[in-house]
Amino acid sequence: MSERKKSASQPEAIWKEKDVSFGKTVDAMVIIMRTNGCAWSKKGGCTMCGYASASMNGVTSDDLLKQTEQAMQRYDNEPFVKIYTSGSFLDDNEVPPDVRDAIFRKFGNAGRILFESRPEFVTEDVLRTIPKNVTIALGLESSDPDVLETSIKKGFTPEDSKRAGSMIKKAGLMVRTYLLLKPLYLSEKDAIDDVVSSVKFADEFSDEISVNPVNVQRYTLTERMWKKGDYRPPWIWSLIDSLKKCAGSVNARLMSSPSGGGTQRGVHNCGVCDAEALKAVERFSFSQNIKDLDVNACDCRDTWINVMASEIILGTASDILRVTDNDLAIGK
Repeated sequence: MSERKKSASQPEAIWKEKDVSFGKTVDAMVIIMRTNGCAWSKKGGCTMCGYASASMNGVTSDDLLKQTEQAMQRYDNEPFVKIYTSGSFLDDNEVPPDVRDAIFRKFGNAGRILFESRPEFVTEDVLRTIPKNVTIALGLESSDPDVLETSIKKGFTPEDSKRAGSMIKKAGLMVRTYLLLKPLYLSEKDAIDDVVSSVKFADEFSDEISVNPVNVQRYTLTERMWKKGDYRPPWIWSLIDSLKKCAGSVNARLMSSPSGGGTQRGVHNCGVCDAEALKAVERFSFSQNIKDLDVNACDCRDTWINVMASEIILGTASDILRVTDNDLAIGK
């Protein structure tokens, strides 16, 4: 099947969903804008990010304004509007200042607007141009500098995100911080430990913390390693365990809305309990009640526990359950 022909004047996608805003569950509109692309992606990019496919060369300010007009045609006064690009909304090469201002005016009646930016584009001068109903999302991913450099190749340090988050809060805006569950080279247990420590680090400057399990995107290093059996996306049990270990110990709202959940490319268990386990994560994300993370027992939970023990013994983060012509699967 051929891919849909892209147009610079059309957004990549628009949809509606539920989210929590100021303590209430509300309707939200999500807009994925097509831009000239992430500045960091052009220097090599992150190991798990395939969003470069949503960008294209030669997108003009006029194109972005036309995309905004199409979004306005779908807008039904949702109180929460989330605007994403393939990189940073505050990068002038992706979204020029005059276009940002126009977007803010268009959605001026929304109670809350959220967009994402890399920390290097967060400055005091830029923040003075941002309306007070804005939440800026920061892709911290991990508070471990080695994980950021080696596993993710993020191109900045945890302290860079902390500086940006603190500056955003000082400007009277809200911060949503994204963390990555199980980037490359981390075992299942290491991934859980990394999220737990990263949540504690991010809590100091975040209003919300979203734990995002890796979703294997096309044309990435993560996909190449996944296809070879050198990587497995995290178990839903690991996501639930991470949230349980952090719930009640931080001030920020904890949440997770896994992309590709229940598929082989996304966070998944055995397939039998996936839907129930993902529903538990969704319930908790809205309620913040740790009891909502309770899931009926499934045989694969023991498998998950055994996998973590085996990874420690073998010193590997590869997909040790995958059957190949040359290897035996543990637990078969």
